[in-house]
Amino acid sequence: MMNYISAAVLGIVEGLTEFLPISSTGHLIIFNHWFYFSPEFTKLFDVVIQSGAILAVIILFWKSLWPDKWNLSELKSKWGAILVAFVPTAIIGALFGSLAQEYLFTPWVVAAALVFYGIVFLLIERFGLKKTSNDSLPTYKDALVIGAAQSLALVPGTSRSGATMIALLLLGYARPAAARFSFLLAVPTLIAASAYSLLKYKAPISGPEFGYLAVGFVASFISAFIVSKWFIGYISKHTFKPFAWYRIVLGILVILFFGFLI
Repeated sequence: MMNYISAAVLGIVEGLTEFLPISSTGHLIIFNHWFYFSPEFTKLFDVVIQSGAILAVIILFWKSLWPDKWNLSELKSKWGAILVAFVPTAIIGALFGSLAQEYLFTPWVVAAALVFYGIVFLLIERFGLKKTSNDSLPTYKDALVIGAAQSLALVPGTSRSGATMIALLLLGYARPAAARFSFLLAVPTLIAASAYSLLKYKAPISGPEFGYLAVGFVASFISAFIVSKWFIGYISKHTFKPFAWYRIVLGILVILFFGFLI
């Protein structure tokens, strides 16, 4: 029973945090200290619950990805920007992804990244936003910068969505446009990351483990769908400050908690 509870909790954590600028990887590293599986199965489990979150976004943004009325110019512009942004992420991830997982996946790194980028968000909201914010799709030139920024999420606690939104805000895009493009860019990025991790997984899967995967997938899908739909509406009228303060407070709590464990 405890394993099913762990699967549900971790699935919910993944779904709630994947598309918010607060780092799903960082949260999973923290929660894995209380809810966990074997190290080998955890790799597969993380891929599956991430897939649940991806499916939620694909369904939620289906019309944005594939509009009812096919406009080839619009599709070329949208998918062109998405794929251009994906390229630097894919290259940097392939080169340094394994090293990041080996050396950086610790609570201390998570805490430092949470606090650092929380402060960055506060500074951007205070000083970095341009008076006229662009609500259109990124240009190809901007997409390259956004993709490079997304690769910073190799450091756990950074947040893939947070890094892309910071880049978009600094480039002059409006908050809703930044959130939308971050969600759209998540589709090829997370699919590629999940596929790569899945291909590397060689261990056999037992009968009960299929149940854990199913529970985690469903929990992630439901929570990701709900929070993603809410976030798009929220950010059109509010700032990123609550998420910045959440990051800072959580980072400090992680430092205090794990500091007392040592």
